Amino acid sequence: MRILLLGYGKMGQLIDKLATEDGHTIVGKIHIDNRDELKSITRNEADVAIDFSQPSAAVENIKWCIDQGIPVAVGTTGWLEQKEAVDNYCLKNHGTYLYASNFSIGVNLFFKLNEQLAKLMNSQEQYAVTSKEIHHTQKLDSPSGTSITIAEGIINNLGRKTKWVNNESDKTEELEIISERIDPTPGTHQVTYSSTVDSIDITHTAHSREGFARGAIAVAQWLTHQKGVKQMSDFIDQ
Repeated sequence: MRILLLGYGKMGQLIDKLATEDGHTIVGKIHIDNRDELKSITRNEADVAIDFSQPSAAVENIKWCIDQGIPVAVGTTGWLEQKEAVDNYCLKNHGTYLYASNFSIGVNLFFKLNEQLAKLMNSQEQYAVTSKEIHHTQKLDSPSGTSITIAEGIINNLGRKTKWVNNESDKTEELEIISERIDPTPGTHQVTYSSTVDSIDITHTAHSREGFARGAIAVAQWLTHQKGVKQMSDFIDQ
């Protein structure tokens, strides 16, 4: 593939390294100081884009890719209040993009496990549920996009929870997400169901960023043969 990188922080640099080792070509490395270089890149030069930029740049980047006819895999979080509008823009302009709060294959399997456990717990009201996440101190958003996806998976399948909050809560309808920032943790997510007699925990622990980067590369390659607004479940279930 010929890959355009939008954002060149730690994730962009790791994707660059791994993709190049796998024989792909990086046709551009766009960051805050060289955005003008986007003007010289066209569909004929890039097969796909991968966006790990900033929340303030993500929407503009996605729309630029759609306008150019370049499929884009988006891992930037913190802009989801605009996602419905971006989805509509993509469909109206016959573009292709996929947003994922986390590209790790393991995390996306964890999402499915989390949803299934919530369904099983729907009739077990003696269990209280909480969610916890730990990330490195450079993580900008809190809770993480991954934690929000986990919380939504619980809320959509567990009738007694209707909203999530990013703090401790004693309200039955609120799902608390506890966020901790500890270096050098790449990412740990835990869901706990507790009763007076026992507890059930499911946990995903990332050992490095490599799983996120390799997942993004795999999704980007798949995306070159897709059309429209896609989700990680489309990729996982293929």
